[in-house]
Amino acid sequence: MEYNTSLPKMIIPEYGRNIQKMIDFAITVGEKEERNKVARAIIDVMGQLNPHLRDVTDFKHKLWDHLFIISDFKLDVDSPYPKPTPETFQTKPELLKYPSNDIRYKHYGKTVENLIAKAKEYPEGEERNELVSQIANLMKRSYLNWNRDSVNDEVIIKQLTELSKGNIKADASILRSTQTFVPRNNNNNNNNPHRDKKKSNHRHKNNKNFKRKPF
Repeated sequence: MEYNTSLPKMIIPEYGRNIQKMIDFAITVGEKEERNKVARAIIDVMGQLNPHLRDVTDFKHKLWDHLFIISDFKLDVDSPYPKPTPETFQTKPELLKYPSNDIRYKHYGKTVENLIAKAKEYPEGEERNELVSQIANLMKRSYLNWNRDSVNDEVIIKQLTELSKGNIKADASILRSTQTFVPRNNNNNNNNPHRDKKKSNHRHKNNKNFKRKPF
């Protein structure tokens, strides 16, 4: 009896050991034309075993790449796609470049800084004032998400001026009250079983057709 622990390691286990054996057999076929037939038959079986790959772009191309990988690149057949090489899969991908912009106040985020930079470009007037008002109130909302216990409108305005490098000057009166940003807690009113019971009894007393069922 064969145990998996005593058998050679499979290169792509998802296809199973039978596919591995079929590809190993294809390598030993002498005539190239016959090898091509065997390879195409194996590709068809691989596709049937992995129907989820049909939604992948270049479905057939991926199957042929897997065929060569499982054969350890020893299978010599004619492929409808460029034959991959071991070096193709050994090349490390390029490192992603992450933004290195410093954010003055983390709780405001980079978006607020970008909005302030855009507001600086607006000429003086009603449109600029409205934009500044929206930005200031957005800053207050973000500040409350970070620290709800204490918020000072003067601090918000000061930081707005600082982030604009003195180009935007506003008054604290443009800021809405803190209550408009903090949702009210109505749990005490909604989850009162005694209140619901009183309402139910009151409805029953006012209903002339109501008859209490005997126990």
